[in-house]
Amino acid sequence: MAAGVIAPLVRKRVSTPPIVAQTVAFAAPLGLSVAMRRSRSRDVSVCALQMWAYLAAYKTPHDDQLAQRKRTRIDYPIAVDRVLGLGELPTVRLQRTIARWGPDGARWTVLDRILVWAHWMWFAVPHTALAYILFRHPRNFPRAAVMTYTVFDLGAVVYWLLPTAPPWYVSAAAENEHPEPASNGQCQAPIAPSGVAVRRMMVEYGEHFWGDSWGRLYSVFGGNPLAAMPSLHFGTSVMAALLLTEAEPLAGAVGWSYALGLGFALVYLGEHYVVDLIAGAALAIAVRRAGSLAGPVVKGAGRTVAALEARAQAP
Repeated sequence: MAAGVIAPLVRKRVSTPPIVAQTVAFAAPLGLSVAMRRSRSRDVSVCALQMWAYLAAYKTPHDDQLAQRKRTRIDYPIAVDRVLGLGELPTVRLQRTIARWGPDGARWTVLDRILVWAHWMWFAVPHTALAYILFRHPRNFPRAAVMTYTVFDLGAVVYWLLPTAPPWYVSAAAENEHPEPASNGQCQAPIAPSGVAVRRMMVEYGEHFWGDSWGRLYSVFGGNPLAAMPSLHFGTSVMAALLLTEAEPLAGAVGWSYALGLGFALVYLGEHYVVDLIAGAALAIAVRRAGSLAGPVVKGAGRTVAALEARAQAP
C-alpha cells in the first residue's frame, strides 16, 4: 500500500516504464483492503487510493509532451462535430450566439457563471453521488463504486492510447499547427475551423474570478490537456445519474439534471466536442450493461480479497 501511494509521486524520477509505476499505484487499494477490516472508513479510503492512482494515469501521458503531441488526434472529432453541427462546430455556434463581449473584454452573464461553476463542481460530483449511496443505500455501494471507477480507469486507458485534442486546443485548419498550452491551460492560438476563435471560457473566467490564485488552482486540477476523448466529465456524471436513479427517483432526477447541464456547459465553454460527450456516455452505459456479465468475476475477486483480509486479520 505504501509503495502504491509513493509510486505516482516518484514516477518522473525513476527510469521504469510508466506501466510499472501505474501497476504499483493501482495495487494500493488492494493492499488497504487486505490490511484493514471492512468498514465505511476503509471503503472511503479505498476509493481515495483508487483516485490517487487514476490521477497519475491521467497525467502520465503528458509527462513527455513532445511525444504525446506527435500522437495526438485532432481532425476526427472536428469532422464528426461538423456533421453534428450541420456544417459548423457546435462550440463555435454556441459561443457566437450566447457569449457576450464588450469594449473591455468578456462580459460574464449569469448563465456563463452558472455553467463555469457547474464545470468546476464536477470534481466532487461522482464522489458525492457515491457518498450518498454509501450512507443511504450501503448495499448498493460496492457495485456503484466498481462501476464508477471502472469508467474513470477505462477512460484513462484511452487517454494513453488515443490522445485527442479538445476544441480550445487547436483548430481543424490552423495551418496544421499544434500549439503548446500555456501554464494556465490556455492555448496560444486556438483558431476554429470557421475562422472564429474558440474561447476556453472556463480558464478566462477562472483568471477573472480567482485572480493571481488561478494558476496554482489550475496546476492542481489540470495536468493533461490532451485527454478529451472520451469525456470523463460527462461519462462519470451519466454513471452517477444512472446509479442515483437506481437508488431513488428524486436523487436520479437531480443527477440527470446536473449531467445534462454539464454536457451543455462542456460544449459551450470549449472544453469538449459533442462527440467526446457521446463517447463518454457510451462508455458509462457499456460499463453498466457489462456489470451483469462481469458480476460473477467481480464477486469472485471480492471473495478472494475477503479471504486474504481474514488471514491477515486473524489473531
